[in-house]
Amino acid sequence: MATTSFTKKTLGLETAEPAVTPPPSNGAETTFVKKPKLGGGKSRKREIPEGLWTKCPKCTTMVFDKELDENLKVCPHCQHHFRIGARERIHSLVETCSFEEMDAEMVSVDVLTFTGVSSYASKLAGYQKSTGQKDAVVTGIGKVGEHRVCLGVMDFTFLGGSMGSVVGEKLTRLIEKGTEKSLPVVIISTSGGARMYEGMFSLMQMAKTCGALAYHAKAKLPYISVLTDPTTAGVMASYASVGDLIIAEPGAMIGFAGPRVIKDTTQAELPPGFQTAEFLLDRGLIDAIVSRKDMKNQLIEYLDFMSVGLRRSAKG
Repeated sequence: MATTSFTKKTLGLETAEPAVTPPPSNGAETTFVKKPKLGGGKSRKREIPEGLWTKCPKCTTMVFDKELDENLKVCPHCQHHFRIGARERIHSLVETCSFEEMDAEMVSVDVLTFTGVSSYASKLAGYQKSTGQKDAVVTGIGKVGEHRVCLGVMDFTFLGGSMGSVVGEKLTRLIEKGTEKSLPVVIISTSGGARMYEGMFSLMQMAKTCGALAYHAKAKLPYISVLTDPTTAGVMASYASVGDLIIAEPGAMIGFAGPRVIKDTTQAELPPGFQTAEFLLDRGLIDAIVSRKDMKNQLIEYLDFMSVGLRRSAKG
């Protein structure tokens, strides 16, 4: 029986498998033509100049720096509160030209002659140059609305806002001045704790500041403690936690030891949002959470309420 050969066609076109050319068997080298590179010109990728935009760590949105500054370093998209310096914060709270700084030239002394990777003296000099401040706190008397208050503001950019002898002494003098002049005290804290370079001298500031606040409370004068991100360790264990009114900024990390240390010590899973301002508010450890943009108005309202007795005694 004869076999019939068929050729497969598609739409009238014959289909044939591509031929594979084997290498030459005579040992001759095969020459390959190198394809030219396309688009060999320089990349036209646009680079964002530094100092114009900032990426929000919470919502990852790029925010124009000028807009961020006008919004008191609060992200306009997710309300994330960036850290700000002491001078910026004072400027946002007090009335224009009303702030009189105290103890502006007080500087730390390297009593222990601490040496490590670098000396304490060199670290102080470096931070004083980079921040333009003598130490991690700015204190003085200014007007918040119609109220003259003794105001202390810490700055995290100076050695992590650590509390050494100068911080403790300046805050103690501020509190004593408030007691002497019958003025309310407002302290805005941000700190990583006591300053290790000063050893026991830094730990003594915890008792010293709390002692001054005890005399201030005995005189029935108001003390408002404002906690910002972060407020931890020795500062939180002393004057930051003994306010007549304790308020915090949204999302601020507040606690004594860090979450990793607590987790390793207790060998337990920490609840969601642990050591945030919202977590502490739910458990009654702080009294209110106030946005930075509303802080001045809220402080005025709180001072109006807490100073009623002072005004009555002044009239009497």
